[in-house]
Amino acid sequence: MSRFFTTGSDSESESSLSGEELAPKPVGGNYGKQPLLLSEDEEDTKRVVRSAKDKRFEELTNLIRTIRNAMKIRDVTKCLEEFELLGKAFGKAKSIVDKEGVPRFYIRILADLEDYLNELWEDKEGKKKMNKNNAKALSTLRQKIRKYNRDYEAQITSYKQNPEQSADEDAEKNEEDSEGSSSSDEDEDGLSATSFLKKKSEAPSGESRKFLKKMEDEDEDSEDSDDDEDWGSDSTSSDSDSEEEDGKYTVLASKFLKKESTTEKKAAEKKREDKAKKKHEPRKSKRLDEEEEDNEGGEWERVRGGAPLVKPKMFAKGTEITHAIVVKKLNEILQARGKKGTDRAAQIELLQLLVQITAENNLGEGVIVKIKFNIIASLYDYNPNLATYMKPEMWQKCLDCINELMDILFANPNIFVGENILEESENLSNFEQPLRVRGCILTLVERMDEEFTKIMQNTDPHSQEYVEHLKDEARVCAIIERVQRYLQEKGTTEEICRIYLRRVLHTYYKFDYKAHQRQLAPPEGSSKSEQDQAENEGEDSAVLMERLCKYIYAKDRTDRIRTCAILCHIYHHALHSRWYQARDLMLMSHLQDNIQHADPPVQILYNRTMVQLGICAFRQGLTKDAHNALLDIQSSGRAKELLGQGLLLRSLQERNQEQEKVERRRQVPFHLHINLELLECVYLVSAMLLEIPYMAAHESDARRRMISKQFHHQLRVGERQPLLGPPESMREHVVAASKAMKMGDWKTCHSFIINEKMNGKVWDLFPEANKVRTMLVRKIQEESLRTYLFTYSSVYDSISMETLSDMFQLDLPTVHSIISKMIISEELMASLDQPTQTVVMHRTEPTAQQNLALQLAEKLGSLVENNERVFDHKQGTYGGYFRDQKDGYRKNEGGYMRRGGYRQQQSQTSY
Repeated sequence: MSRFFTTGSDSESESSLSGEELAPKPVGGNYGKQPLLLSEDEEDTKRVVRSAKDKRFEELTNLIRTIRNAMKIRDVTKCLEEFELLGKAFGKAKSIVDKEGVPRFYIRILADLEDYLNELWEDKEGKKKMNKNNAKALSTLRQKIRKYNRDYEAQITSYKQNPEQSADEDAEKNEEDSEGSSSSDEDEDGLSATSFLKKKSEAPSGESRKFLKKMEDEDEDSEDSDDDEDWGSDSTSSDSDSEEEDGKYTVLASKFLKKESTTEKKAAEKKREDKAKKKHEPRKSKRLDEEEEDNEGGEWERVRGGAPLVKPKMFAKGTEITHAIVVKKLNEILQARGKKGTDRAAQIELLQLLVQITAENNLGEGVIVKIKFNIIASLYDYNPNLATYMKPEMWQKCLDCINELMDILFANPNIFVGENILEESENLSNFEQPLRVRGCILTLVERMDEEFTKIMQNTDPHSQEYVEHLKDEARVCAIIERVQRYLQEKGTTEEICRIYLRRVLHTYYKFDYKAHQRQLAPPEGSSKSEQDQAENEGEDSAVLMERLCKYIYAKDRTDRIRTCAILCHIYHHALHSRWYQARDLMLMSHLQDNIQHADPPVQILYNRTMVQLGICAFRQGLTKDAHNALLDIQSSGRAKELLGQGLLLRSLQERNQEQEKVERRRQVPFHLHINLELLECVYLVSAMLLEIPYMAAHESDARRRMISKQFHHQLRVGERQPLLGPPESMREHVVAASKAMKMGDWKTCHSFIINEKMNGKVWDLFPEANKVRTMLVRKIQEESLRTYLFTYSSVYDSISMETLSDMFQLDLPTVHSIISKMIISEELMASLDQPTQTVVMHRTEPTAQQNLALQLAEKLGSLVENNERVFDHKQGTYGGYFRDQKDGYRKNEGGYMRRGGYRQQQSQTSY
């Protein structure tokens, strides 16, 4: 055969090159050595000449194939690298693309890659498991592909609307080109060299081989299908083998090859469609026959996922139902508990059915109590994952079941339950003796309380659903009260302490408005009987907390329950403004010394108690005590996390997924939260009332110390602002008030601290808001007077106390008291002239020796503090859980020490 005709068309040579499993040709090469079936004399000297289009498209298809392989193994980094190379290769082929148009296989990879990246992006769990490089590559490649696909938006849209048609167009185009060239050079057997090579190169591999084998089993006649059809429908070759139009041939021989007419093309297309239908018809008929055979057997039944649950039949007809048979059936049902594939809902239904059968046969309350215990336990086990919470319907079933169980126990005093009762020693049938059932009602109630907390933690606090769930707390508290009454009669001391703690934990954070109103003057016009009825309506929460906590203090043998009870008791005292009782209880308990050894939930409760204690001190006007109580929490900058009210974003990077889940389970439900803005405002106002007079007194002292680092930070932030407008946030109001107080302008300071905006954000949230505002005005006047005297004492020889009284709107005895204290403590170098009611200033500057002595004393003081800090750090008692260890001790200050103890000033006699 002539060498001229053996060459065939460009598409045939390209398909033979891409079809066989050979080493890939270098992209930049001009020629590729490839074995071809030629005449015997020219076999060794054959060289293939290919068009520029074929070479460019082959380069693109190789890159696309690599990208698809990377997509299968989720290697996004490799996809990114190959996509960049694909873009460069497509840029090189721009001249060919301008003539031919964008090839379909290129549009297909762009669409598929974008869909693939979107799926990965929406898979949140999968993204968390990705390594760092893949996650970064995913974000980068997603942005690039979205930007790149804007230029091909119309083609991608048309492809997505009909992807099969797009694939068929490529296949048909490639097939038409190949049929035209192969029909002219058939040999004696009716098979050309190139078609033989094509068939050989398309030997199935991997999954396609399995598929073909399966097709052969179904239809043996499919082996004799047309060769041209077999390779013409191949998607890979159709992607890469596109033929140029007339007049653009690079191989001269292809120009003279025989071309099919339009009618012949249509006939060939119809022939292929008929063959495809014939292939599908026997399979379809076979499937219909199978469906008919199945339908003869009966109706379809929907099956649940997982292993099928074999429902045990309750009892055969005519079986005498006795206690032993019911207990045996109960154990039979419980054997499936915890096994994989067990339908938990069906198990609960079986247990409830068993209760009905027991009640119908009058087998006694003992068996019913035993089954009820197992029903409640099955309800708790319905969600095997600890992080998930109970569904609403399961939660309501659980509450109803516990109430029914308590009704039975109260109605039958002869039934004794407990975990110390062994199953062998249970008495369920002998009614002459007390019935004994194994089970612990206290454990069920504690688990119920934990499930309620989980429900509140996992509900959106700003939704109506949260309010609906919160209404269930009344039912939870009622159940706890019933169990408390039951255990007071039949429980041990340890069980009574545990149920008392549950009652305390549901009481300590609630403000008792009824008791608060009773403390106020009784309303006019109300009769005595109405007052008595209001007083006898319920027990005061203070009396209840006192009774429960004192029992725990006296009887409890575990440190944890007693510690929680003390902290709750202190919190309740502080919430109701009983400052001295709360402070004394904190001092006597010595919890500060070893709280760092407690478990995290107890430490979170300790932090909440200290914060409430500080707010209580502020309401009483004790700004120094309030500042010292809030110092540790506020100085750390992590108040939200320390109070269990949320996790900070920066700290999420420091913990893995499991630690994050554990931390989230420790969070306090929203209805127990403390307002963080109110907390910060109280701290900053307390710091302002302490810091501003101190700064004015030590203005010329270069070695003055900061009382509050956070307050100084806010002052520096305010000073750095280029444009100083009216304050908007709470912090800006406090900073503006501090600047006014520095100048001794108490009225401006008062207007910044107490106004409509601050009232709405902070002050109106206090129970006695007007009382707090009055106290705050008084404090501002007094501290502004002290600041004024510190700042302007150098410009006065003497000043009348009446003038000061008018300036700061304070009565004369108060002004006299403040100035006398300043003179006694040597803060103000002056003396009082009693006849004229005048303050006479003394200008006595310290000598050089006195200045040196003062500097030495300061250095010695700082050395002592450093030694104490190092010693405490070595002993392991410095700081504690959630403590910021950067802040130092305070010199000559009362309040809470950094080691946890509470220190009073020896000279303070007001307590």
